[in-house]
Parts: sequence; structure tokens; C-alpha cells
Amino acid sequence: MNKQCIKLLAGSLLCSIPAFAEGGANAPSELSDPVALVLLVVIGGLLLAIAVLGNAVMGAMDIFREKMKKDAGKTLLVIGIVVTTLMSSSAFAQTSATAPAAANPYFSHLSQTSFYILVSVIVLELAVVISLLFLLRFLVGIQRKRKPAKAVVPGKPKVSWMEKLNNTKTVDAASEENEDMGHNFDGIRELNNPTPPWWKWGFAFTICFGIVYFWRTEISHSAPNQLEELAAAEAKAAESKAEYLKKAANKIDENNVTLLTDAGDITAGQKMFISNCAPCHGPQGQGVVGPNLTDDYWLHGGKINEVFKTIKYGVADKGMKSWQEDFSPKQLAQLASFIKSIHGSNPPNGKEPQGQKE
Repeated sequence: MNKQCIKLLAGSLLCSIPAFAEGGANAPSELSDPVALVLLVVIGGLLLAIAVLGNAVMGAMDIFREKMKKDAGKTLLVIGIVVTTLMSSSAFAQTSATAPAAANPYFSHLSQTSFYILVSVIVLELAVVISLLFLLRFLVGIQRKRKPAKAVVPGKPKVSWMEKLNNTKTVDAASEENEDMGHNFDGIRELNNPTPPWWKWGFAFTICFGIVYFWRTEISHSAPNQLEELAAAEAKAAESKAEYLKKAANKIDENNVTLLTDAGDITAGQKMFISNCAPCHGPQGQGVVGPNLTDDYWLHGGKINEVFKTIKYGVADKGMKSWQEDFSPKQLAQLASFIKSIHGSNPPNGKEPQGQKE
């Protein structure tokens, strides 16, 4: 790989940076976002790695060397153009005059579209790096040679797939001494039993994940931390609860109504009673034209569902209108609960009992 190809790669990266630095009059530069800077540095480092590996691959080629040298410049030029195009397109998506801010509230200057495009470029470059590494490994002849299959030793236990996965081996009495680590505690000896490879890789992954997570949540603030996620979840749950209670309140009828004891419900029922029922029943429920609602006698039943039904449908032959068009089911339940709450209050000038005693 000649120096001109490396210059083309460096030029492609540098020419993409102004696309992020430029913006409209009201659009901040995406380069001011720490996430964009980190991603651009990673992209530049991977491009440099691709250039170095490409040069090493070209040096390892004994056949078609001249042809590969000619094609390498064209290939790297195409990669540079593709990277430049992707970066520029993400910058144009962010610096649009009509959308100066990102749709995602957790991203500051870097738009969500730009973030995913930059990550896609990094993934593509990683794939190229891995491909070059395998090609170089093949060319220089450093592939691991397959070891010849070991002859089966009579009497030796067969290694299962689980032992292969965990990189463990069965230890018998003959080989136990070789695996002894020299630590003896109350007759319990420590043998050489290393941690499985999958556990080590998983542990390494959690460390990398923790670093990335800490950077995004506590440094760049490009993603919510646990407290912010909890607050968002609680707000969403509160909205869902309010919506559910709103729908549930409209499903109350005379079959499922229950007595409300909350002070707020009783106060709301009292206000409706004074405004709408006092002309016939008195402000204290003592009875005027209508019956006394504080004694033990009821014309149409004194249970909560019976009081609710009487208010809802009214009593047309006695001049009481239906209130179901004026109040919601929740309000009817509040009104019925208030009437039940004044039972036995014995207000002055109470009307004589009417109906049956309950």
C-alpha cells in the first residue's frame, strides 16, 4: 500500500469532519457533543488500523502483488468515499433548519440518526479489520495446525461436551497429585480447576459494558441513568393508573357500586347534594318535599346500591327526576355515599318517617 492511499484515507476522514462542524444559524455543532468526538476518534483509529493491516497484507502477498497494489488504492478510496457520505448524511439530518434539536430527549447535540450511522460505520470498519486479520493470518502461515487426535487410552474416561465447554477435565486418583496447588486446609486440598472460558469472557463483557454505561449515563448524558429511568417509569405508571381509574369510574352501576369512605368523595357528594338535592330534602337531609334521609325509614331501600339506583333513575311518579344525565357514575356513587354518611345525624326539624324501617 503506497503513501497516496493512506493520504486518501486521511483526507476522507478530515473532509467529513466539517460536515458535523457546520450547522444552521440556530443549530449547534455536533462536534461539541462528547459522544460524537469519541465515535469520530474510534472511526479514525479503525481507519488507521485498516491502513496498517492492508499494508501488512500487501507485504505478505507473493502472488498478484502488483495487481493487488493497483486495486488497493481504488478499494480504499471507495471506503473513504462511503465513510464520508455516511458521516455527511448524518450531519445533514442533524443540522436541518426545521429540526435544530434531536427527537430523543437524552441526546444533546448529536442526533439519534447521526449516532446510529456512526456506530454502523464503526461496525463496518471492525468487520474489515477482522477480515484483514484473518487474511494476514492465513498468508503468513501462522494458522494453528490441527493437533492429531490423541489415541484413546484404555480405562481413561471420555471427555464430555460439557467438560470441553467449561475447559475442565476429569481428575482421577492417578492425576490428582499433578493438579494439586499445594494448599491444604483441614484435609481439603485445592486442585487446579480454572474458571471456565465463557465465564471469563462474560466477566470481561460486563466490565466493558459498565464503562460504556457509565460514560453514557454519567459523563455524556446521552442515555438515562437508573434514577431517571425510574422517574420516567413512575410517571408513565401514574398516567396509566389515572387513565384506568378514569375508565373504571365510568363503569360503576347499581350492581357493583360500593360505599365510599374517603373524605374527598364525601365532600364532593355533599357539594352536589346541597346544590341539587337540598330543595326537596333539605340542606341537612332532614326532608322537605322529599322524605327524611337521616332516619331509619326508606321508601325505596336504604342499601348503597338501592340509594344509587334511586338517584340514577329517579322516581317519576313522585316527582324525582333521573340524575344519570347530570352526573357521572362516579359522582352518583359519591352522592349516594354522602347520603349514607348522614344517617342517624338527627338534624332539627326532621320530617316524619316514611317507608319501611331498615
